[in-house]
Amino acid sequence: MQSNHFFKAGLMALLLVVFFIAGWEWYWRSKGMPVAFNDDEALWANSRAQVYKSQKESTVFIGSSRIKFDLDIPAWQSLTGEEAIQLAIVGTNPVPLLEDLANDVKFKGKLIIDVTEPLFFSVAPPASASAVKGINYYKKQTPSQKFSSRLNYALESKFVFLEENKYAVNALLSDLEVPNRQGVFSFPVFPKGFEVTNYNRQTYMADDFLNDPKQIKKQTDNWMLLGSIFAAPPIKGDTLTQYLNRVKSAVDKIKSRGGQVLFVRTPASGPMEVGTRAGYPRDQYWDQLLKYTNSPGIHYEDYPETSGFICPEWSHLAPKDAVTYTQHLIKTLRTEKNWSFAKN
Repeated sequence: MQSNHFFKAGLMALLLVVFFIAGWEWYWRSKGMPVAFNDDEALWANSRAQVYKSQKESTVFIGSSRIKFDLDIPAWQSLTGEEAIQLAIVGTNPVPLLEDLANDVKFKGKLIIDVTEPLFFSVAPPASASAVKGINYYKKQTPSQKFSSRLNYALESKFVFLEENKYAVNALLSDLEVPNRQGVFSFPVFPKGFEVTNYNRQTYMADDFLNDPKQIKKQTDNWMLLGSIFAAPPIKGDTLTQYLNRVKSAVDKIKSRGGQVLFVRTPASGPMEVGTRAGYPRDQYWDQLLKYTNSPGIHYEDYPETSGFICPEWSHLAPKDAVTYTQHLIKTLRTEKNWSFAKN
């Protein structure tokens, strides 16, 4: 009789858990939140392991968040017949990623590097922290971590609420947006629909975000706040020269093994682009980067098809514009830069 009571209690507990999970999942889906993946170091390491495919099979992308939003991977793969391996990391200087690939003698592929000047030309350690963390995780990842990641991916592909960066307790507590105290800074909360990441690490803005002027205003306010707090004077003089030589050394290693390297400057608009142009004049930074590294580059301003893009929150393309941008990028790579793809 007592065992029967334990069985009923256990069954009731199980039903409560199931009902809670179902209700929690329904709640977020009812708000228009799509299924997405945690864009963490484990997901990055999963993509990093794929870079050894031949130049006829794939192109690797590094950078910060813009290329994650602006490169539409399905369009890329449909038009080129090859994979796009997305290794860009949001809010991060990509040069450590470049050096990681340069020092990997097995990497001999095609590499496209996205340049967001305030991040790309930053020598501040915090700007490189996420890249270093991802690289270290990839190099030290254990078999158990790989197995756990595979299991997580299977579950994350089915349930909205499992995106830890948005729906875990700590993430939800951050939504309360407690005012900062003197000497204490809390990273601003991004609208949940602003960043949605797929298994292939492409990121896009959800319709819920794009159709809500209040959420867009919140994100532009976030950019203004972050810019006012973390803005640093652009590197110049000998510091800039040494930095460019550092980039050149990494690029030369990849080229010496038969790899191809190309830089892109993706679109921005509004105050974000105005501030970047003022702080990082093209002739002193972008042009010098291409000259020092002796590498080709594609700047969005140079083409009427891409120069008129308006980014909803000043810094990233909406999904429909990302498709157009990707189509033009492929066309330019073929016709002007003589890149060949599996599908011509």
